[in-house]
Amino acid sequence: MPFTEIADRVWVAHYEFIDLNIGLVGGSRGLAVVDTYASGPLARDVIDDIRALGAGEVVAVVNTHEHFDHTFGNGTFRQEYGGTLPIHATEEAAARTVTSGEQWKQKSEADGYDDPRLPDIRATEVVPADHTFSSAAVLDLGDRAVELVHPGRGHTGGDLVVRVPDADVLLAGDLVEQSGPPAYGADSYPLDWPLTLDLVAQLMSPATVVVPGHGAVVDREFVFDQRADIGVVAETIRDLATRGVSVADALAAAEWPFPRERLADAVRRGYEQLPRSQKRLPLI
Repeated sequence: MPFTEIADRVWVAHYEFIDLNIGLVGGSRGLAVVDTYASGPLARDVIDDIRALGAGEVVAVVNTHEHFDHTFGNGTFRQEYGGTLPIHATEEAAARTVTSGEQWKQKSEADGYDDPRLPDIRATEVVPADHTFSSAAVLDLGDRAVELVHPGRGHTGGDLVVRVPDADVLLAGDLVEQSGPPAYGADSYPLDWPLTLDLVAQLMSPATVVVPGHGAVVDREFVFDQRADIGVVAETIRDLATRGVSVADALAAAEWPFPRERLADAVRRGYEQLPRSQKRLPLI
């Protein structure tokens, strides 16, 4: 059974492709699905696994952010559970879902990605969330209230976390990753990310079970450790820029907590986000 119950009526399924986690939260009204996977056929597999679990019908979808691997199943869930099935996300994520998805399709072709699932991914109609919020919202599942919180910018500008207070579970999306280093992309906010995780930490207790966007379930200490490393990235970028090291030379000019090849966008984005007063002319 792909879905494993990690707390009272909270399940997680880990899928091999992209090491993605799909969350499922149950209440007396039905189930809320957290993220919908990367294509119509992949979402159909998730729906089959939900049916096999026999825990109820899906009454809501939550997108933790706009990226294709978390949203491209939205349309398939709508087809299965009705055209009015609510899909929840932050305003920023919903506004960027279609653009982000189409850009990824184009990039996958331009970069020559080779995977048998790609034709289905590229053929997927991108369906954005239609129930949006700016900072926080509550999802009513009957006998259970589920909190949706936008703690700030990090992996993207519209990340949210899903908190299930009575079960002490936090589904963190890609603000936390276990199967690899944090994903700094062209739409990330490396200087904001540490403070965003500080707010996430305030939503956790010492016993909180944390579900990252990718990889194995973790605990609060893992989040603290990853936050520390993300903080090092942010402070290193600030230090280099303040000392006049050019963005082109920055990666080679310092030690980093993550592989250099994963940090090119982090450095570029960080330099872009720094105010002019915190950057000096490049050293000669």
